[in-house]
Amino acid sequence: MSTAAHPAHHPVQFVVSRTLYGAIAGIGGGIVFGILMAALEMLPMVAMLVGSSNAGVGIVVHLAISAILGAGFGLVTPFTQLGPLVGAGIAYGAVWWVIGGLLLMPAGLGMPVFQMGATAMWSLLGHLLYGAVTGMVLTALRHRASHS
Repeated sequence: MSTAAHPAHHPVQFVVSRTLYGAIAGIGGGIVFGILMAALEMLPMVAMLVGSSNAGVGIVVHLAISAILGAGFGLVTPFTQLGPLVGAGIAYGAVWWVIGGLLLMPAGLGMPVFQMGATAMWSLLGHLLYGAVTGMVLTALRHRASHS
């Protein structure tokens, strides 16, 4: 097969596949984080971002955000091995905990920003789990794509 014909060497397809795999991985991470959020009854608060208090709406909003953030992670993360991808995912989750969990979400709900407490610590755990699982799923997707 010529190099020009290989999808990994076509710039547009490369960007699309990295973004799509990242979004899928982000949904995987979002499901795990969403289970924690459901157990802690945090989903109605997420739904408030779109003017609802329904937990079902909250999980849809949460998974949409998870997919978008995962797409960004997939696009910018060059790693293909499990350890580096999980490590990068955990760091990415920590960054988004600060940006999203401590700043954007509270600000969007008219609450004080950068407040530390039990909710913030559970949110940190959820964001770290999100990043770890997103890294694991992205590893599997990239491995599968490189062997197909």
